[in-house]
Amino acid sequence: MKNTTQILIAGFGGQGVLFAGKFIAYKGLLEGKQVSWLPSYGPEMRGGTANCSVIISEDPVGSPIVSTPDVLTVMNLPSLDKYEAKAAEGAKIFVDSTLISRKLERTDVEAFYVPSTKMAADAGIPTLANMILVGKMLKECEMLSFDEVEAALRKVVSAKRIELLDYNLKALEAGYNFKD
Repeated sequence: MKNTTQILIAGFGGQGVLFAGKFIAYKGLLEGKQVSWLPSYGPEMRGGTANCSVIISEDPVGSPIVSTPDVLTVMNLPSLDKYEAKAAEGAKIFVDSTLISRKLERTDVEAFYVPSTKMAADAGIPTLANMILVGKMLKECEMLSFDEVEAALRKVVSAKRIELLDYNLKALEAGYNFKD
């Protein structure tokens, strides 16, 4: 496993892109890694574009900016169109195949097509497609373990929304166990 993994998560505002990135960053912290989390969104929070850069490393992180992601998760077609070419050679790219019908154009990356929006709706957790994709990322990438995901969730699910903790766990497990 390499020392540093650069992750970019992108989609529309309201899809939980920033929450997913924050979860991954806290999971890294709890595993003793060096992390950075850099949210970015367009002028409108909901409906505008949003992306989040997360770096997980064994070494101190110099810059929080991810320009060539090793792991790319896209939740809408504009994000795939924008970031596919920027992913590193050999990158793992996770695609919400419910909302994105096209396949990747690149052949030098590994693609994972997860119908996360449909899976979330079918499971009665329609707002948690983001965490289904994160669960699949944890399964396929060696940067972090799936152990003790609840501890990281407790850091990012606010006290006033604690009833969502179990739903987030359910979403992570659904993604982790998804076979494409």
